[in-house]
Amino acid sequence: MPFRRLYWITEHVHADGSTQASGIYTSAYDLIERGLPRHTEGLRLSIVKVDSDSDPLGIYASPAFEGLAEDLLGYTATDEITEDQRKGLLDALRARYEQAV
Repeated sequence: MPFRRLYWITEHVHADGSTQASGIYTSAYDLIERGLPRHTEGLRLSIVKVDSDSDPLGIYASPAFEGLAEDLLGYTATDEITEDQRKGLLDALRARYEQAV
């Protein structure tokens, strides 16, 4: 199994704008299967580099997750995720959020 260079962080965004971390995942598969909430309330998804104190590589918020589809193409180019995983994540987000990517 390859060493994961990216972590996927999910946060629940409450109505008052406050957030609560709800999970950290090391693969797109785990994010899809375990990390996406069953509710359709606010979700913020961040991609961070492992062992780094830098800002997140990307932060995407429901319902539209603007820029995520395009940004994920870069991670398929570096083999961090497969095209099937990219498509699966985007499809899962679309299924939960009408305005998703």
